[in-house]
Amino acid sequence: MTIRFNRRTVTAVAATAFLAVGALTACSSDSDEATEKAGDAVASGSSAASSAAKEATSDKEGRGPITFAMGKNDTDKLKPVIEKWNAEHPDEKVTLKELAGEADEQADTLKQALQAKSTDYDVMALDVIWTAEFAANQWLEPLEGDMAVDTSGLLQSTVDSATYVNKLYAVPQNTNGQLLFRNTALAPEAPENFEELAEACKKVSEQDKDCLTLQLKKYEGLTVNTVGFIEGWGGHVIDADEKPVVDSDDSKAGLKALVEAYDDGVIAGDSISATEEETNLAFTEGRTAFAINWPYMYGNAEKDNSAVKGEFEVQPLVAKDGVGVSTLGGYNNAISVYSEHKVTARDFIEFIISKDNQMSFAEASFPPVLASIYDDEDLIKEFPYMPALKVSLENAVPRPVSPFYPAISKAIQDNSYAALTGEKSVDDAASDMQAAMEQSTR
Repeated sequence: MTIRFNRRTVTAVAATAFLAVGALTACSSDSDEATEKAGDAVASGSSAASSAAKEATSDKEGRGPITFAMGKNDTDKLKPVIEKWNAEHPDEKVTLKELAGEADEQADTLKQALQAKSTDYDVMALDVIWTAEFAANQWLEPLEGDMAVDTSGLLQSTVDSATYVNKLYAVPQNTNGQLLFRNTALAPEAPENFEELAEACKKVSEQDKDCLTLQLKKYEGLTVNTVGFIEGWGGHVIDADEKPVVDSDDSKAGLKALVEAYDDGVIAGDSISATEEETNLAFTEGRTAFAINWPYMYGNAEKDNSAVKGEFEVQPLVAKDGVGVSTLGGYNNAISVYSEHKVTARDFIEFIISKDNQMSFAEASFPPVLASIYDDEDLIKEFPYMPALKVSLENAVPRPVSPFYPAISKAIQDNSYAALTGEKSVDDAASDMQAAMEQSTR
């Protein structure tokens, strides 16, 4: 596929087929099966059973059995950790409650319980974008004073995602950051900034291939990549006072860079309909020279049926002046203000960030938050992308830490999509994005 210029009229018509809104967060399905191992009671228990267990144990200084709620899709990484905790704390066992449905449904389940002041959930694994909203509603126990947890060894960007109004409300559990994947047969040299990447596209076009594929479909992936460009060009979505600033000169420069790269063909036209999976296929099938995606694609690119096996490299994202800005994925563990066993809950979330447990996450391709893990030589041999991922995470930013995040994300998606498809100029898109955010955050 050759580089195409001035494609807005075409993409504006074609893109209407791709208006489904998705989510870049973990999904899960309902499960009522109990998981029993060696009497450790790691299970998806009912709230009634959980409550009964708590009532059967006397509350001694905030200690006793607790329930840990998390979306089902990633609980396989937590089950061994819970089993180990339960073996060491027979009087303070953790019961795992797997939340059903998609991410939004999981959030609603937790919100309903908290609004009812339920004691069903002691510790909750919150998607990083939920943390500020839950904290703003005073549903989370602040981690200060006797409840403080030492986060000095964690990646600072992950701690920032768990902090609201300068107060820590959760402990990062795991994280995720984007990487730039490069087909070395199509693009032999690693770009040091976005200009160098765009320059490499000229040679890629001569080989009838796409240059850069990323997620610009109108869903959370579009928010993530738009924020990456805004931050990578020196702008911000909101400032330290939670006020929208997407109409600043630097923020508009980032949006303009994204739109121009798409319009000029540096970014593949198919990106307007791409999620992570379409990006994965484009890269592993050898159809694009560069791709922005999450670390899971590394394993797919190494498979025998991959067109790029043995012919690809990864690096941090690139932006205007060098290393680019990824947005963070992952979970933060928070304690419900209605928990009857907060001390146990605090000890449990601290236990999760121990070196052994964080290493088990890394070995399961579940990016840890403990910074030292990324320097482990044996781990790097097994997962060569770890050094690049560490740099990515060190330069990452949380998506806007705001209780109004859903409205902010919608404003970004609506207006960046309109700019990409030529429905709005960059200036108008930035202005309308700013106005929508100001309206939603009042």
